[in-house]
This record gives sequence, structure tokens and C-alpha cells, in this order.
Amino acid sequence: MPNTHDVIVIGLGGMGSAAAYRLAERGQRVLGLEKFKPVHTQGSSHGGSRITRQAYFEDPDYVPLLLRAHEMWDQIEADSGRRIFHRVGGVMVGRPESRTVAGSLLSAQEWDLPHELLDAREIRHRFPTMRPSEEDIALYEAGAGLVVPEASVGAHLDLAARAGAELRFEEEVLSWTADGGVEVTTAQGTYRADQLVICPGAWAPGLLADLGIPFTVERQVQYWFEPAGGATPFLSDRHPVYIWENPEGRQFYGFPAHNGLDGGVKVAFFRGGLTCTPETIDRTVHPHEVAAMADFVGAAMPTLPGDFLRAATCMYTNTADEHFVIARHPDHEAVVVACGFSGHGFKFVPVVGEILADLVADGATRHPIALFDPARLAGSEERVATR
Repeated sequence: MPNTHDVIVIGLGGMGSAAAYRLAERGQRVLGLEKFKPVHTQGSSHGGSRITRQAYFEDPDYVPLLLRAHEMWDQIEADSGRRIFHRVGGVMVGRPESRTVAGSLLSAQEWDLPHELLDAREIRHRFPTMRPSEEDIALYEAGAGLVVPEASVGAHLDLAARAGAELRFEEEVLSWTADGGVEVTTAQGTYRADQLVICPGAWAPGLLADLGIPFTVERQVQYWFEPAGGATPFLSDRHPVYIWENPEGRQFYGFPAHNGLDGGVKVAFFRGGLTCTPETIDRTVHPHEVAAMADFVGAAMPTLPGDFLRAATCMYTNTADEHFVIARHPDHEAVVVACGFSGHGFKFVPVVGEILADLVADGATRHPIALFDPARLAGSEERVATR
């Protein structure tokens, strides 16, 4: 029996929804499979906001992808009619030698990105909610901001369906094989296609066990507070996104009140969560966790803790070096994988969708993805990510 689809996409969160759209846009017959309802809260593509920036402290090699992603956010907004990207500016705060500041400055200088360096006095003057120590400085990037993950997933799913993709929700994938084409089995049936794209999020340890990569899934908590004195100083026309590193190397991050005065102000720790699985994650946020977050952020932003409003859990799926995996599967020519994004991946959604479509439709991509080769983690020099 001939295959009824050219490509199956497993997982329709941030990356999978973008891949499904870009593949369908190129005329591929796409089947998308998702365990949950559209735009759900069980994985890593929810919480109302994700920081996007280009002066990238993780590695300057990410910058070309971020330049392309920022172009693509504008196009996705125009095509979908949804507001996704809010350019509110961003500051990376810490000691001059901190990874947050020094790494951001390295990327900005290497790629000639517009930026400013602010001393502690200037930080306090420009952003009165912040109380840095005299030793702190900040890199300010006017083009940084936030993207709304739910709007992104919804926009990409709408555009994928408009382009002809078949999207099936609440249909969990039980297994897949790749031998002369691919076969995917769910509780509802078995589907066959020429190629397979796997975007599993926190389900990577199970669906991609044969990669030999030790993924670690972390429970992360996002918190919303009502600042003392109200949220007006935190509105998005006067307050940036930020990542702040203390002298011990602990980072927290936060957002303006981009949903208005009644939406609260969101903050969270950057990494350091408890190890979990999608089945064992504790979805209850406990009082001692709220207190720890309030104490930590209050030392740097005195009015922010105020009153606790709510919290939500999500999951980071990390590789050992915290870089992504984007590659053709080293053992299955018909399978492309994209995983290990959590902690800093959502800002790349549109360009990752484009890369995955390149790998499926063209067999290669013009984008630099050597950093994401799984061979670096699996210990095989013969496994090449860009073929």
C-alpha cells in the first residue's frame, strides 16, 4: 500500500507545530500527531511568555539562527494575524565577569549587534524597579523582548492546517520504526510515511532512547506576583525582560507586566529544578518554593515580590552541555530529530521549523547546525548532524 503521507511529525508543541507548517507550506503531505489537546499546559510551551534575545551568552554560534528567527516572527504574525513577539528591550545583569554579562557581550561584539553597557547607576536610572549592587553592570539590547508560546503554537498549527497538514490531537504515539520508510503506531492506529520528524520535548528519553543521549528532565516553576505599589512601573512600555546573575552564579529572569495591570509580573529561576519525568512531575507549587523565589528576587527588585498571585510548572529537557540536538537520526536516514531545547529554546521556534523542513525536503540546510550534532553526546565521531 502506498504511503498516504510524505512525513509524520510527532509532537506539536513549539518546534513540532513550526515543522508541520513549514513542511506543509512546501507541499509535503504532513500528518501531525500530538498526545494532548492543541496548545496544552503539560509540556514546555506554555506560561504566557518566553524571553527572546540575540546577544546570546550561551554561545555566539547561535546568533545567526536568532537573526533569522526574528525575521520569521514578523512573518508568522503577519500571516496568522496573531500577536506573538513583543519587543520591549532586554537587560542582562551581573558582575562584568559573569557568564550572563560577559557571554552576552562576546556575542554582541562578534556579530556587531546593537547594544549598550550600563553601570549600576544607569541601570537604576533607566529601570527604577531594579536595585543592582555597585559592582553590577548590564548589557541592554533594545531588540530583545518576549514571545507568547501559546500564540506561537496556535499560529503555527493554524497555518499548518491551512497549508493542508492533517493534525491529530489526543493521540499518543506508542512506538515508531524506520526500515524502508517509517511506521508510527498510536492507540488509534498505525501510520506510514516516507520520513519522520520527532519533536518530543520532555518525552525524548522514551521516544529517542536509541540515540544514546542522557537527557535530563527538570521540573521548573513560573511565578506571578503583584508588586508592592502596583504594576505600573512594570508595564511593557517602561520595563524590559531581564536575566540577572548573582555573585554565586545563580540566575533568575523576569518579564514586564505585558498583560496589563491585573496580569501580574512573572519571574522564575533559570535552571536548577528538580529532576523528574512527565509522569512523576509534581504539579503542586509549595509555599516554601514561593517564599524562596520571593526572597531571591526581592533582594534585587524590592517592590516586586508583593503579593503572590499564582504559579505554574513546566519541564526543561536538557542535554549534558545544554545545547540542542537537531539532526538526521544517526541510525535512521528517514528520521529527523529535534530535542533538548528547554531552558533557552523557544526563541528559535520559527527557524527550527525551517531547518527541519530543509532536512526533510532537501536533505540539508544552509543554517549552521554543527553545534547540535548528537555525536558530541553519544560519543560517535561518525554521526553527522548536517547530512
